[in-house]
Amino acid sequence: MSELVLTLSCQDRHGIVASVAGFLASHGFSIRDSQQFGDEETGLFFLRMRAAALEPTDLDVIRAAFATEVADDLGAEWAFHDPTRKHRMLVMVSQQGHVLNDLLHRTRTGSMPADIVAVVSNHTDFRELVEWHGIEFHHVPVTKDTKADAEDELRRLVEVHQADSVVLARYMQILSDGLCLDLSGRAINIHHSLLPAFKGARPYFQAHARGVKVIGATAHYVTADLDEGPIIEQDFTRVDHTKSPQDLTAMGRDLEALALSRAVTAHAEHRVLLNGTKTVVFS
Repeated sequence: MSELVLTLSCQDRHGIVASVAGFLASHGFSIRDSQQFGDEETGLFFLRMRAAALEPTDLDVIRAAFATEVADDLGAEWAFHDPTRKHRMLVMVSQQGHVLNDLLHRTRTGSMPADIVAVVSNHTDFRELVEWHGIEFHHVPVTKDTKADAEDELRRLVEVHQADSVVLARYMQILSDGLCLDLSGRAINIHHSLLPAFKGARPYFQAHARGVKVIGATAHYVTADLDEGPIIEQDFTRVDHTKSPQDLTAMGRDLEALALSRAVTAHAEHRVLLNGTKTVVFS
């Protein structure tokens, strides 16, 4: 391993950066990039560091040493990541394919640091497209009576494909509280409005009825509270009175793809740290 990325959060106190930097230096690492944020409202401190090893080293050994020498004393939540390892995501979709298409293109062309390891859908509309890309497609139908079995199958597929995250690319089924808990911090949804406004169905029609001057899309982590998860990324565009609900919907599709791709990229690059109901997203 030649590089690592460290993410860390803990109660803010004097000397955190010095402790972390000192540890890395003493174990033969040179810091390439460091970003940190202290939240005055919550009293929490957030850190992301990218460091390069000056000589070959074992990441597992470094992890164990960091826990003993630094993290335990700080009471920190932390992780070391290998930035050369591509993020593995399982994508879920229903019958609107614009966001799926964007993710397929970005991963195929290498413009996103992730691989789609499988696509799961409650419909078969995109089987041919997904399989053309050489990706496994799994049809998992969902009804009121089969919802629990369908979610168990999703859990199995996440494990089989060793997926790091689950991306809901306009998947039009509500996940159960239990599944949301199982996927906490690693399931990302794209919502077709600027949350927290205009939640629920047909948000572009709600926005049109209110005469909004901007529309947008929101990528957020999935929680049991529908459309209330910590926001990772948003995008928007200005509109005026000449735009119909259909115009807003078409414009919104592009915004959804952009917001979700940026959110997934940030997550894959370990630039997102949870801060209660919010996120810290480093550049």
